[in-house]
Amino acid sequence: MSSSSNMALMRYSWVLLLPVLTCVQGALRASTQDLKVHVNHLTRFNLSLTESLPDDRDALVTIAVQHPDLLSVNPSNFSIAAADSPREWIIYVKALSAGHSIVSANVTPGDITDFSQAFVRVTIEKSDELYHISAVVGWIYFVAWSVSFYPQIRINYKRKSVVGLNFDFLSLNLVGFIMYALFNCGLYWVPEIENQYFDRYPKGLNPVQINDIFFSLHAVFATAVTVGQCFIYEIGNQRVSTTARIIHGIFAIFILISLILSFVKTIQWLDFLYYCSYVKLSITLIKYVPQAFYNYKRKSTVGWSIGNIFLDFTGGILSMLQMILNAYNYDDWESIFGDPTKFGLGFFSVAFDIFFIIQHYVLYRNRAEYAELPGHCQEEPEGACSA
Repeated sequence: MSSSSNMALMRYSWVLLLPVLTCVQGALRASTQDLKVHVNHLTRFNLSLTESLPDDRDALVTIAVQHPDLLSVNPSNFSIAAADSPREWIIYVKALSAGHSIVSANVTPGDITDFSQAFVRVTIEKSDELYHISAVVGWIYFVAWSVSFYPQIRINYKRKSVVGLNFDFLSLNLVGFIMYALFNCGLYWVPEIENQYFDRYPKGLNPVQINDIFFSLHAVFATAVTVGQCFIYEIGNQRVSTTARIIHGIFAIFILISLILSFVKTIQWLDFLYYCSYVKLSITLIKYVPQAFYNYKRKSTVGWSIGNIFLDFTGGILSMLQMILNAYNYDDWESIFGDPTKFGLGFFSVAFDIFFIIQHYVLYRNRAEYAELPGHCQEEPEGACSA
């Protein structure tokens, strides 16, 4: 194709694009995309038009409510004339019942202005006091879970030995937290993945917060420190079991295949992160079994920190308490019974914590000695403790 033909094509392409560029002007936007209101109270937000509509074209704006039984809006619709200059409209929201709902604006005709950001997520609560109590409970269990790694590190350092700490549990824990950190960091810090999330859930909210980032990275660090202690302190004859290695191999193959599919764009990177989170959930279900069985075989909990268990138990109980408080405050029991995964995992972890407490204080109480396991551990060094 000649140079003159290329220039002509470029010139006429702008002519072809002109109707598209002039078809949509400005945007209709909400002043906020998150509102919190008490039951039977009134609140409001503004809708603003950034530019005037094209000449000779009017628009009708209809306010849609996701759950009309939870809230009502006024006005429910209004018109925008072509002659109107950029302006704002006040939308009043009356809370009728506790819960979550989305208020969104629909514009007719749909090609006259961009209204993709003209929506508000409304949270209707029964009590502001419960909201603050829930927040305090959340910070307490966040601290409890964050600190829970250090009693085991301390006991290892004090004994100069990791005999009693099961390597299968430790290796599964490390892989699980790495998967959790990948999910959190990817969804929070990688714009491409965050955009994929919002493309999939246009009116959603990024589920990862900065405290999730801190906890997951800190968990990887603390678990890695514990793994490092296994290389410098006495380990006896302990090794990662064949069963655990097979499980790690299955997880590795699954993640590798998912990674390749992401690189070749068969799946999105967001899906890869979800698969990482599924590995973490699977590990949470099985990681305590090796340690519990190891204690049973040794008939002792020497070397296994009960302080870690108490902190994990505290965090698990408070985590479930927060879910119950939120479910009541927002009348959102479906978050527990409709999708029981998170609550069930918390309950499962607490159940194992109770089992460990029974092992430590009832079954193997005051037993500094333990049954030596050939091929697993050696005799406990003098001065061993079970704190």
